[in-house]
Amino acid sequence: MSMFNTPSEDSKFLSRLDPRELLGTVSNHPIQLEDRVWPTVEHYVQAIQFENEDKQEKIRMAASTDAARKLGKTGWFKKNRKNWKSLRFVYMTRAIYTKCKAYPEIAETLLATQEEHLVENDQYDYYWGCGRDRRGENAFGRVLMQVRAKLREES
Repeated sequence: MSMFNTPSEDSKFLSRLDPRELLGTVSNHPIQLEDRVWPTVEHYVQAIQFENEDKQEKIRMAASTDAARKLGKTGWFKKNRKNWKSLRFVYMTRAIYTKCKAYPEIAETLLATQEEHLVENDQYDYYWGCGRDRRGENAFGRVLMQVRAKLREES
């Protein structure tokens, strides 16, 4: 594990699944990607893991982020892209970057984190979050820091 993933004193912990968290995936900020408008980043990421457009559309039209997550994780929907594990970071980065470009206040919130190490504080998710023992991959925190660097580079 690299130091890039390990929380430190200058870490800022956040929850991507908190609707009040502007930098999260479930805040009420629609984004436009793949020639469609997605109600939230979460709807997009849950749907785009499938190649089947009917499945994507069913998730896109889900009434809530909870419903979108459930559709993305259960039943006949589980047949996702063969290369999803290698692509999910890229799709999440693309969605968060798009959200920041569409909503200047979100970009400003991310840029205001300065050099803070951003950590997705999910106890049960060892990929997107830091996990219970803080040794998870923190992929979502890394996405945010990458998007922050790109926004800085552009300004």
